[in-house]
Amino acid sequence: MKKAFSSSWISSSQPRKQRKYVFNAPKHIRQGFLGAHLSRELRKKFGKRSAAVRKGDSVVIKSGSFKNKSGKVERVDTKGSRVYITGIESKKKDGTKVFIPVKASNLVITELTEDKKRTEKW
Repeated sequence: MKKAFSSSWISSSQPRKQRKYVFNAPKHIRQGFLGAHLSRELRKKFGKRSAAVRKGDSVVIKSGSFKNKSGKVERVDTKGSRVYITGIESKKKDGTKVFIPVKASNLVITELTEDKKRTEKW
């Protein structure tokens, strides 16, 4: 099987090709994997159900050990498909705090950053 990325992989029903599509996708396509649902208020306002998570957005975690906790997005890792949120941290043995990665699919966006590029499209 070829190692180069191909957008035609997405149409395959084989799990190995689906995984290959995700792991070999370029950054501009990986951004699309980081979508999260919008809150009811934002859904009514923009007429959309979901949006890509960006730095500065306010989110609420809907599943996992940090369920119902909220915070602002500190960092978005497109390579690992993870989001890092303020307040969602753990302490290391030496006392330093480390952000815990969260999947974007487990989040609900409650407030969007004021970004012209983002809101012009809607």
